[in-house]
Amino acid sequence: MSFEGSTLVDWAAYARARAELGTQFVRILGYFREDGVKSVAAVETAMRANSAAGMVIPAHTLKGEARQFGAEPLAVLAETIEMAARDCVELHDSPRDMLETVVRLRPLFNETLTLLEREASPTVERRPTTFGRRGAMPFGRA
Repeated sequence: MSFEGSTLVDWAAYARARAELGTQFVRILGYFREDGVKSVAAVETAMRANSAAGMVIPAHTLKGEARQFGAEPLAVLAETIEMAARDCVELHDSPRDMLETVVRLRPLFNETLTLLEREASPTVERRPTTFGRRGAMPFGRA
């Protein structure tokens, strides 16, 4: 499953997170990277071990962290895995039917993370902010 960059991240939610986290934003995004890599690996390991219970917490963690940064498709996929795993645990069923869904997780995480980190990079060209009523003129020009 491939998404265009514009659909992988809700940039308004991303901007809100960036504003709310301020100077801590890049550090928190780094935690998302670290935790996400671990969560994806844990879900895959649990899938190989046929352990639905082993998928619940890492999928839940990934879901919440993805939503914080506006990565809704990733959050939805993680939530799908979490809820299916919870159902399997409750029904004492195997998660083998979740294989196709779990296989989509790593590529979506990697693609999303690339976009988030690219946007967070200090070398990314930003659109100039305009001030005052003249909106079309950059700041400092008459």
